[in-house]
Order: sequence, then structure tokens, then C-alpha cells
Amino acid sequence: MHVLITSDTVGGVWTYTQELVTGLAQAGRRVTLVSFGKLPLPHQTAWMHTLDRVDYRPTEYRLEWMEVAERDIEESRRYLKLLVEEVQPDVLHFSQYCYGDIEVDVPRIVVAHSDVVSWWVAVHGKEPDETPWIGRYRDHVRRGLSGADVVVAPSQWMLDGVTRHYVNPREGMVIHNGRTPELFNRREKKEDLVLSVGRIWDQAKQVSLLLAADTSARICIVGWEQEPGRESKEALLSARPNVELLGQKSQEELQSLFADAAIYAATSRYEPFGLAPLEAAFSRCALVMNDNPVFQELWGDAAVYFQKNDASDLARVIGELRANPETRDDYAERAYRRACERFTAARMVEEYETVYQEVCSQARVG
Repeated sequence: MHVLITSDTVGGVWTYTQELVTGLAQAGRRVTLVSFGKLPLPHQTAWMHTLDRVDYRPTEYRLEWMEVAERDIEESRRYLKLLVEEVQPDVLHFSQYCYGDIEVDVPRIVVAHSDVVSWWVAVHGKEPDETPWIGRYRDHVRRGLSGADVVVAPSQWMLDGVTRHYVNPREGMVIHNGRTPELFNRREKKEDLVLSVGRIWDQAKQVSLLLAADTSARICIVGWEQEPGRESKEALLSARPNVELLGQKSQEELQSLFADAAIYAATSRYEPFGLAPLEAAFSRCALVMNDNPVFQELWGDAAVYFQKNDASDLARVIGELRANPETRDDYAERAYRRACERFTAARMVEEYETVYQEVCSQARVG
């Protein structure tokens, strides 16, 4: 089987793509991978070098959620159509909505990783104003979802969200994201350290709760980026001397931090899945999670929850786990077991392969 997959090179979608493409190639599948947005750095593509069944086509077309992207969307749709004619894939797997209705006679899957409207509702408590940009974006999403043979989401909450905000797809299903457990160090001896991943200024990730939390715990935050017009790194640090802002880290450096940390704080108010908590679980960190519907859906009683968006309750939960190492270790083990049962890359790849076979069989019958 030959699968054409689209991705972008920023954040969790690229990590998801790496796991999926690696698994497919190792299973003997041929993959044509197309990326949009920024060109990847060399360290982001090193994983492909040993995969001889992967044909990588990087592009710099803007992504559909960007406000000035219309011309790029039109040009990238033409590019994809020509590429499909060139490489003749059996199935199309799109990580963007705007390609779900391109005019090619190949079965297609659209993956709803996230979207602007559900993000806006989670962060601002209401849908965005109907500006020309939002109107164009909604139209792209609706047409893409309607054109897909199958719409896949990483959680039921996300699948319900695209149905509620856009259109009911002809077939929708949940395939959880996955990671390879062997990539992570399940170190038994942990440091008294709370780890979190996310930009300080990102209202969706909301790691700023850790700056407001009244706790003496040593806290490390990975992923700091200064947003123009916002506070400086030094100003943020002066507010909480127990908080270390570590900046961007490589996968290897982050894996080492996960191995050291006893607790992972998942503070997001918007998180359609959440790869960082999963990586923490595979590293046997106890998960302290914002009480949002996605985390409850995915992790159930394998995590400890603090009251939604409440920094003082976050501090309380962290303090209780630090004071009770046996309870903390029990939750770390629960998270690890749940991750192994539900969220491995191998399981994700197997479920996608099943979908590929089904849509190809339906296309042949049709």
C-alpha cells in the first residue's frame, strides 16, 4: 500500500507524523510525505534517513489557519493534485482540512488535530467574530470535512467539536495518538521536580498557572518563547524564584527531563489530545491535570485533577503528592499502565492501517 500523508513541521503534529510514518515504513508500506509551513531543521528530519520507503516533499506553503493564506491554499491544492497524479497513492491522509475535497479519484482521510473555532471557544468562552478570515477558514474546514471518506480525531471531544462547529462528516472515528514507549526512560529514582511543557504566553496551554501557584516545589517549564509585547523572561522569573524557564529543548533533552521529574503538570484549557502528558506517562511521572473534558476522557482515574483553571488548587494537588510519595508513585504507575494499554504508536499505526484498507476496499466496490 502507498499512502500520501500531509503534515506541518511545528509542534505535536510533526511528532505524530514521525511516529505514524516510521511505523508504516517499518511495516513495509510506501509513504509520500508532504509538509507545509516552515521548512524543517535538519534534526527534525534525521529520523527519515533510515526509512528507504519514505519519499519526503517539503514545501513552504502557509497553513490554512493563518490569516493571509488564501493564495497558498490555492497553490498547494494544485500542487497536491499534480503530486497525486505523479506518485499514484492508494490513499490520502491529510492533516489539514483544506485538502479534503481536492478533485482526485483517491480515497481520503482528514485528521482533525485541532481547529481555530474550538480553540477560540476554550480560550475565550465564545466563538470568534465572523470576520472575512474566519468565514474563509470555516468554509475550508466544512468543505474538507464533507469531502473526506473518513474524518479521524484523536479524542471523542475533538470529533464532537468539529461536528458541532462545522459539519457532520459522512463517517467519523477516534484514533488516539501514540508514542513509542521505548523512547522514554522509566527511571525509578525521581527528583522532587514538577515539569510542564508549553509557552508561557499561550492562553491555551496555560502554563502561566504554575507561576501563580503558591507552592515551594521546584518547577521546570519547557517551551518558553517571548511573544512580542509581552513580559520578558526575567520579569516572569522574578515572580517565582522556584520556577525555571528552560526554553526550547530537543527530544533527547526533554526525554531526560521527563525521566527526572516526579510530577508532570498538564495545565491546558485547550488540548485535543496532548502528547506531552503521554510522554510524561511513559516516563512514569504522576500526572496532575486541569479538569477539562479531554483529560478526563483520555486518562480517567490514572491522573489527579485540579479544579479547572485554578492555580491555588493546582498548588494544593502538587503539595499533596509531594507529601505522599506512595500516592504519587501509585499515580505514576497508573499513568504508565494506561499509556501502554491505549496510547502506543504501534496501536495507532495498526488502527490507521485498518482504516486505509477499509476506505480502499469501499473505493474498489464503488
